[in-house]
Amino acid sequence: QVQLVESGGGLVEAGGSLRLSCAASGRTFSGYVMGWFRQAPGKEREFVAAISWSGGITHYAGSVKGRFTISRDNAKNTVYLQMNSLKPEDTAVYHCAGGAVVLSTNPAEYNYWGQGTQVTVSS
Repeated sequence: QVQLVESGGGLVEAGGSLRLSCAASGRTFSGYVMGWFRQAPGKEREFVAAISWSGGITHYAGSVKGRFTISRDNAKNTVYLQMNSLKPEDTAVYHCAGGAVVLSTNPAEYNYWGQGTQVTVSS
């Protein structure tokens, strides 16, 4: 079992930046694909970014490509999401996900989920 705990969310003005962290405990997560998803009120959970177990391959949703960067530190069992040039439409609860064996945009491929951290971008 892997436990995931997100941190780093908050309120930021449009154009600002935030860095989310996801700390994993329990079983080692170094062999798994990790991802970030987000869910805004009244909307379905949406893929944001994913990273391979080695960190060498990443994939982004079109809406965040060029603004967000996913990375991981397997020695610290932590995955990060650097978010720049934030927009009001980025407002959502951001969830860390793990346990996938392939780089996937489908939340059903991920076995472990964090509780989420709120990101609010004001205009």
